[in-house]
Amino acid sequence: MKRKNLITLCWISLATSMVFFFGFTKEKTMENFMLTVIVCFMYSFVLGMGNKLINDFLNKRFPWSEATTKRAIISVVSILIANIILVYFCNYMNFVIFQKGTTTEEFFSGKYGFMNWFTINIALLISAFLHAKGFMEELKKTSRKEVVEQKLIAKSANAQFETLKNQLDPHFLFNSLNVLSSLIDENPKQAQKFTASMSKIYRYVLEQKDKELVTVEDELEFARTYCDLLKTRFEDSVDFAFDVKKEDYRRFVVPLSLQLLLENCIKHNFATSSKPLIIRIFSENDTLCIENNLQVREQIKESSGIGLSNIVQRYALLTKRNVFIEKSEDYFKVKLPVLSSKPNAVSILPETKNESYERAQKRVKEIKSFYGNLVSYCLIIPFLIIVNIITSPGDLWFIYPMLGWGIGLAAHGMGVFGIGKRWEDKKIREILEKQNKR
Repeated sequence: MKRKNLITLCWISLATSMVFFFGFTKEKTMENFMLTVIVCFMYSFVLGMGNKLINDFLNKRFPWSEATTKRAIISVVSILIANIILVYFCNYMNFVIFQKGTTTEEFFSGKYGFMNWFTINIALLISAFLHAKGFMEELKKTSRKEVVEQKLIAKSANAQFETLKNQLDPHFLFNSLNVLSSLIDENPKQAQKFTASMSKIYRYVLEQKDKELVTVEDELEFARTYCDLLKTRFEDSVDFAFDVKKEDYRRFVVPLSLQLLLENCIKHNFATSSKPLIIRIFSENDTLCIENNLQVREQIKESSGIGLSNIVQRYALLTKRNVFIEKSEDYFKVKLPVLSSKPNAVSILPETKNESYERAQKRVKEIKSFYGNLVSYCLIIPFLIIVNIITSPGDLWFIYPMLGWGIGLAAHGMGVFGIGKRWEDKKIREILEKQNKR
């Protein structure tokens, strides 16, 4: 236990002993004063340190941030059992050993039942305060850590996404200039036409590259224009076929993905009039497929792999669905996930700092409300028991508010620690995530 906590316990023990000695002790002697101080120190240190040790042990084995519901249940069971044992030990030492006011048989016969019950409630109040304090401290640490982690994740994801998108400009430009360079020698008139078309296509690249997702319809329109340019250069050596379902047009894909894949088809395969390269773009089971017959050309130098890896990484930042690649002796196929809606597709990006803070703040309010209710219960119910015993010992009416409030408190605790409303929210999120994966 920390020095600060020990000093606090000492001051509490001294203050309590003064109250009991001057307020409730008839014979004001030094012997009685020392006995009162010893008894008060015993209660303070046994109950205070006992509950503190239990709380510290549970914090290490079952942290609130990792297993909130499990920790809450274990805490309730452990503090009930531990405080009953500690209270009986303290009362036994006080009344039987120190004061010698009763025998062991009388103490355990029920004569001191009310005193034990009252002291147990006080001990539970102390324990509830310690557990609430420990929970709030850990919650603050977790909230701060979560905000920092989410901020770092968001920055990292944004930086990675920007890096991937910035690859598109030089990649597309260099490949287009290579095509233009070939056309200048082969067909100058076609080169002029290609230059005009290339400026139109490059405008689309600049407009779409900063977007996370575009519609399949927009991407197909751009791909057809790009295919016309490729057809200008290769003529009968390359053939294109489009067979995409109309219902997929309003769904979403990563921008410029078709253009990058079409480039790969041309780059890695040879195409001649006698053996034309046939490229198909079609729908298949919620994916947009780009397939070509395999006519692998010998690579003079190793490919940089920017095109396909760029698409895979950008999809990984936006959805849990994967890009699939199929290769056989006859064909090469890439399957791009077609996403049903734009908001859901990007919803897996990390929360912002404000969203994390608001969620943590809401959670803190819920916990504070529950522990405020618990503290009130531990204070008021013992008071009602005392009033009931003093005024009408034959009619135990305190049982009704104790049970009624206790049931309400239990329901409140279940709602706060994940069994009530929070359980419903968790299930709703799970269902939505499953739908997003389809």
